[in-house]
Amino acid sequence: MQIPVPTLEHSFTLRVELSSPLSLGQGRAGQRRIIPIVGGAALGPDITGDVLNLGADWQTIFEDGATHLDTRYALRTRDGAVIEIVNIGTRHGPAEVMDCLAKGEDVDPALYYMRTAARLETGDERYRWVNNTLFICAGIRRSGAVEIAYHRVC
Repeated sequence: MQIPVPTLEHSFTLRVELSSPLSLGQGRAGQRRIIPIVGGAALGPDITGDVLNLGADWQTIFEDGATHLDTRYALRTRDGAVIEIVNIGTRHGPAEVMDCLAKGEDVDPALYYMRTAARLETGDERYRWVNNTLFICAGIRRSGAVEIAYHRVC
């Protein structure tokens, strides 16, 4: 018997609207900031709905410019289910590219790496499948927003 090789299937894309970052200053591991999540949309095929105006991304920016992403937020599906999302990952690239992202400029996503692993949870029977599914994500940082494609690990 061979160990199965996981595959990925696109599940949905989130367009997450962000508020201005709150700087905590220098922490033990690097520059710390919190970026409030204030809305957005989930665009199917598996999940469609609205990102709720709650949650945030607690970031650590390391000396080399890499950013550790640590988010917790929620969405309400079009049919009324509430799903919690916890998403952990990293964003890094050349210093000049990261500087442009920090200024809120749109940058070609091929020039930097933004990947996360997500855990979703709900008590709604219609979406209970997310409780037992791993998601791998790729993201794009935009001015005032993030776009994240969620892929089910099959």
